[in-house]
Amino acid sequence: MKIAAIDIGSNAARMQISSVLHDKKKINFKKVEYVRFALRLGMDVFNTGKISYESEARIKKLLMAYRLLMELHEVDAYMICATSAMREAENGANIVERIRNELGMEIHLIEGEKEAELINDVIKVVLETDKTYLHIDVGGGSTELNIYKGRTKIAARSFKIGSVRLLEHKEAPDVWNKMKAWVNETIPTHENVIAVGTGGNISKLFNMIEHKTEGRASLQELQKKRDYINKFSLEDRINKLQLNADRADVIVPASDIYLSVMKWAGAKEIIVPDLGLKDGILLLVYETLMNEEE
Repeated sequence: MKIAAIDIGSNAARMQISSVLHDKKKINFKKVEYVRFALRLGMDVFNTGKISYESEARIKKLLMAYRLLMELHEVDAYMICATSAMREAENGANIVERIRNELGMEIHLIEGEKEAELINDVIKVVLETDKTYLHIDVGGGSTELNIYKGRTKIAARSFKIGSVRLLEHKEAPDVWNKMKAWVNETIPTHENVIAVGTGGNISKLFNMIEHKTEGRASLQELQKKRDYINKFSLEDRINKLQLNADRADVIVPASDIYLSVMKWAGAKEIIVPDLGLKDGILLLVYETLMNEEE
């Protein structure tokens, strides 16, 4: 069996096709195809409130390409989710309807809470039962914060701040203060908190850090690498550091969110598992298929 997940974010759209593997009673998803394309919908929405005609045309072309790949891989089922940029766009619902009518593909506009829930379903398996964790997921338009006691989520909040929104200076003036206040109020000062980071920017930053221990990096190493990248011009980030163009301009703003939240929470280290919204969507697709067969 093969299933697919498509995540249309504020910065990029990703599709992952995975084979479902059965190992006794355990289910694993083996990646067989992964495609990422920088749609940059946030550039439209956070500046004009709408998705432009040109961007809508690119979404349709990309979904047609994704559909062809899914047909070639003989995918059994898939799901498309769109996050902050498309759900905030004045014409987002109309575009979803046109795509449904023209392409026969259903896009689910999900709220920040649902986005966090989908990520939660896959992230909790990497957590230990006797520790406190602060999960930070920074997207292009929003940041999801989740607090866990072991594998149980005890608090969650979505904030309208993200890498593209920061790049365009479209974040609300008090969002930093609100986020800091929530972290300070929700995490007891005596707790030893470990940060868990998900999202494309933290994954890239984490991979660029030389000194990592058992899949973890310290706050100091994260800050050091962020400052190192910030010294380079956008052109040099692309040519010398070999960052993708759509990563080179947002990685520093995104890093500032991760670092700020970690400092507020007193987290001295961060774990960065290779998991995210697409993995949560895959799990939901699989569970839906299994329920339909019962």
